Amino acid sequence: MAPSTSPVATDSTSNSPPPLGLGGTCLLFGSAGLLLFAITHGAIPALAARTNIEPIVLWFLSAGCGLFGPLLAVGVIMLRREKVRWGAQLWRERLRFRAMNAGDWLAAIVGLAIIAVLAGTSVTLLRSQFGEDATQPSFLRFAPVTTGRYWILAAWLPFWLVNILGEEFLWRGVVLPRQEVAFGRAAWLVNGLGWLAFHLSFGPLLLITLAPTTLVLPYLVQRRGNSWIGVVIHAGLNGPAFVAIAFGLG
Repeated sequence: MAPSTSPVATDSTSNSPPPLGLGGTCLLFGSAGLLLFAITHGAIPALAARTNIEPIVLWFLSAGCGLFGPLLAVGVIMLRREKVRWGAQLWRERLRFRAMNAGDWLAAIVGLAIIAVLAGTSVTLLRSQFGEDATQPSFLRFAPVTTGRYWILAAWLPFWLVNILGEEFLWRGVVLPRQEVAFGRAAWLVNGLGWLAFHLSFGPLLLITLAPTTLVLPYLVQRRGNSWIGVVIHAGLNGPAFVAIAFGLG
């Protein structure tokens, strides 16, 4: 699959965004990971012990407002510091949210298939060794939706959108092009390992199941030069996975 060749532009004098090296990468992913840890190991357990609200709903509220929303804000701040021109060209050239062509869709579909096989195999093996709940965080465990509980799906939908768009806007749209300036062809690997480290609070077993996603997705985004591929893959994995869990199929 040949990469897209459209240039990345931030202003009239530069065709490349500023580099984001190892220090900046660690700061960004590390800070976000610490915030995720505070939410999953601090805020959610504390609120669940003091209220009658289900942990899954607390996850929607705390992560949506306290993590993924701020990721969007961080991305905007980073772009403002680059002094970019805001408009359609920013989305197409700097952030690389370009119209998907046939090759992009093929990459997204193949990526989804590869991740599904690798992640599904690891989940099956880990559950056979450590039990059915081994690869599911406690805050994602809830009784399957039934009549009178379909509101959980309605509450999840806006969270799902903020989750996908917040991460892909920052990690692939804003950060990855800057890592490409610093690391060249290895940028996808740096991006993927940083994204994996961001999820450390989920525990080692879940990290094993997430590794195919965190590595394949940024590779394809960099290879094709299109951030929409990350959105399609991320949404195509998280959406059906949650619906399966919600109906007791996951």
